Amino acid sequence: MLEIENKSLLRASGTNSFPVENPATGDVIAHVPNMTEAEVLTAIEAADAAMPAWRDALAKERAAAMMRWHDLIMANQEDLARIITAECGKPLAEARGEVAYGASFIQWFAEEAKRVYGDMIPSTLPNKRIMVIKQAIGVVSAITPWNFPVAMITRKVAPAMAAGCTAIVRPAESTPLSAIALEVLALEAGIPKDVLQVVTSLKPQKVGELLTTHPTIRKFSFTGSTAVGKQLLMQCASTVKKASMELGGNAPFIVFDDADIDAAVAGAMVSKYRNAGQTCVCANRFYVQEGVYDAFVEKFAAAVAALKVGDGAAEGTTCGPLINQAAVEKVTGLVETAVSAGAKAVVGGTKHEAGDNFYAPTVLSNVRHEMDITQAEIFGPVAPVYSFKDEAEVIQCANDTPYGLAAYFYARDLGRVFRVMEALEYGMVGVNEGIISTEVAPFGGVKESGLGREGSRYGIEDYLEIKYCLLGGL
Repeated sequence: MLEIENKSLLRASGTNSFPVENPATGDVIAHVPNMTEAEVLTAIEAADAAMPAWRDALAKERAAAMMRWHDLIMANQEDLARIITAECGKPLAEARGEVAYGASFIQWFAEEAKRVYGDMIPSTLPNKRIMVIKQAIGVVSAITPWNFPVAMITRKVAPAMAAGCTAIVRPAESTPLSAIALEVLALEAGIPKDVLQVVTSLKPQKVGELLTTHPTIRKFSFTGSTAVGKQLLMQCASTVKKASMELGGNAPFIVFDDADIDAAVAGAMVSKYRNAGQTCVCANRFYVQEGVYDAFVEKFAAAVAALKVGDGAAEGTTCGPLINQAAVEKVTGLVETAVSAGAKAVVGGTKHEAGDNFYAPTVLSNVRHEMDITQAEIFGPVAPVYSFKDEAEVIQCANDTPYGLAAYFYARDLGRVFRVMEALEYGMVGVNEGIISTEVAPFGGVKESGLGREGSRYGIEDYLEIKYCLLGGL
């Protein structure tokens, strides 16, 4: 069993710590250190000191250590899942899936560590050779969100560590326990001390400033809101730090009249209601062609009504709580404003009796594009459904947002599939699929949804510097 409560990181109480609460029950489940700026600076120095030995280790040695880490995570999958559910609220089945998903990035990049290739470029002169090598960029820092407290860490630190970098992670204050558990397992796997460090704090602005401006840190990675990401990006500019940003989304989910409606409903359910709608790639706006609008809404509403709302740790729960009261108030406001403007709550539309942080899974019909909810990242279990006439109209509506992370559509006409796939201004497109995330594909957005890509063979590039070497006198 994974017993992180026995580790020194959790021996905190009083003024130098802060509580972690279960969003389903409101119970305090642990206290973690409220680290000072001086302690964060010490972590940066320790990461810098640990960097040379880790960077200079053979790639296969780093890979072997990371594979041991992967194996320990999977051996403790159930315990990690229960930690995720306790601090994040998502149903246990989803939490188990997240642990496996998070571990997959460690496995993938452990393998990629051995495939960081350079180049020999044909020379312009006979006595010279042009060589290109790739080297670890340096100490890396990351700030991660609460909604995927394991996977958002591994997706960042696994490529960094595979490249030979050391990493400092500041997890969301709502979900630090998953991060601490990952650090504990990394140490048990034999990854050297200070190669991966977790810093917990209730001072996000101060810590964020350190992690984005300190000259020792050469790469910064962030997942969170676009507004915060813009501020952090400006701070990174002070030291011309390489940065990758996975920011807000406003994903359209389009159902054309030639779609398999049952498949579209199934895809809509997993895309929208996973983690109670609290994911950056959740379907946010449902556009259904007018000829199949009524049929889709009827089947979709029936599926949503069958969701079981409750504590994620309870047997059979399929929709857990929102993370806090602020999230509930935001969702409530969006729904009430839409309904007052003419939308209809086919299912839900109110808070749920399961507890203070619960909102009933909701489907809104008769939604119009000019309503406020259209441009909001809902981040809750609410699906507004719009009607559209033709392909040109829906593409214009789908692209009418500053965001461009993920998009989904269902259609069977092959010509339409290619036209729409290419016309959507998004970094990721699911065609007849509601789940698109995988470690082998590049995850990331365009426009104000971010910079860079995570996962896949492209994911390690942000953690490497390219060095050109000219060899003369040959």
